[in-house]
Amino acid sequence: MADSGTGFVRILGRGDVLALAFGAMIGFGWIVLTGDFISAAGTGGAALAFVIGGVIMALVGLTYAELVSAMPHAGGEHHYAMRAIGPKGAFAASWAMVLGYVSVVAFEAVAVPQTLVYLFPGMEAGYLWTIADYDVHASLVAVGLATAVVMTAINYVGIRPASVFQGVAVLFLLVAGAVMVTGSLTGGSTENMQPFLTGGVPGVFTVLVAVPFLFVGFDVIPQSASEIKLPYRVVGALLVISVFCATAWYVMIMLTAGSGLSAADLAGSELASADAMAALWDSATMGNLLVLGGVAGLLTSWNAFLIGGSRLIYAMARSRMLPAWFGRLHPRFRTPANAILFVGVLSAAAPFFGRPMLVWLVDAGGLNIVIAFVLVVVSFLVLRRREPAMERPFTVRAGVPVGWAALVLSLGLLALYLPGMPAALAWPHEWVMVGVWWLVGAVLMWRLPRVAPGPDAEQHLIAAMDSRSSPAPERP
Repeated sequence: MADSGTGFVRILGRGDVLALAFGAMIGFGWIVLTGDFISAAGTGGAALAFVIGGVIMALVGLTYAELVSAMPHAGGEHHYAMRAIGPKGAFAASWAMVLGYVSVVAFEAVAVPQTLVYLFPGMEAGYLWTIADYDVHASLVAVGLATAVVMTAINYVGIRPASVFQGVAVLFLLVAGAVMVTGSLTGGSTENMQPFLTGGVPGVFTVLVAVPFLFVGFDVIPQSASEIKLPYRVVGALLVISVFCATAWYVMIMLTAGSGLSAADLAGSELASADAMAALWDSATMGNLLVLGGVAGLLTSWNAFLIGGSRLIYAMARSRMLPAWFGRLHPRFRTPANAILFVGVLSAAAPFFGRPMLVWLVDAGGLNIVIAFVLVVVSFLVLRRREPAMERPFTVRAGVPVGWAALVLSLGLLALYLPGMPAALAWPHEWVMVGVWWLVGAVLMWRLPRVAPGPDAEQHLIAAMDSRSSPAPERP
């Protein structure tokens, strides 16, 4: 059945939605960054950091859950901020989140070939150039480019193929996780976890700064709301459940990896979780299995953010914030085809920059994701005060205190990216990336007319933008 308001097809059920959000949050960071996390905070400290991060994300997720149940439209935060803050606030939230989504998709395009090197050592061939002291090879670029083409094609031809792919890949990911837990119970050692806590508060903060990038993904549920065939209250509940599932996953990885190898060994490993898995089972094959699980995580994250990013770009175009070309739905597949192609092209370009691009994307994307979170929480609080009677199928108990707690904690995460803080963006690559993005955004935002926030803000914006573009009547 089609959504008469948007032309999207509503086919996503409970399992589809949960797989979409969980798979989005479980990318590849748990494979490659585990050693750094445990080295900084200890096994217990790293697990504690993810519990804290999960609580922060759950509070933010609760605000999203209420808003998506009240405004179940493709584009998510775009609509929330439009109603609460107005067009410029909606543009800022959407523009920030688009960079976050694009950064994740591009990250996966670089990470997939880098991961395969672990399984197939020596596959680097055809030297191209050097970026930030890293040699870029044609063979790895080709793998990243080919995968980008396949992922874009799957999303282009419909939400159902993308959803089926997501479900299969998440199932494989869960099997790999179950094998790792079993290995920890049978071959793990508590001695490897010692010292359980290291680094104190700074160590925990070192792990916390990765939370926005590792947990972003539950927000793809609002982006695809026009394709979900569930009661709106259930959609909100599934969003919160997905955050708890991701938190449990990350805590499990810290504890099991910590039981497999000492902190020193994990810190010296390129793919720490995989090496811990091999040690737990005393089998290199098991380590390779976990790497394949990591590849599945990469692909589920890639798939989900192609869905989320394209729907958000589509919503911005429908509101006249972006060129109309981005707001075209494919007449047969009912997907935002041009927006998908745009994100796909950006992901295809990322492998040409090589491994240094991974760090740049994590930091630049993480900052903008937190900016979007802050604006969504502000929208939640504004609408709670301005429109208390608005229908909210999923209503957060003690909503105002939850909203303020989410706002304070989100601002705390945002502060970690400022100069002098642990996650401060590096100069020049990361600051230039963010600066150019927002310079383009400022130009686009400057075009927007003054429109008051409210339920009809988008309609007024569309009318104002259309009147600008309409030819002036000829004089008699």
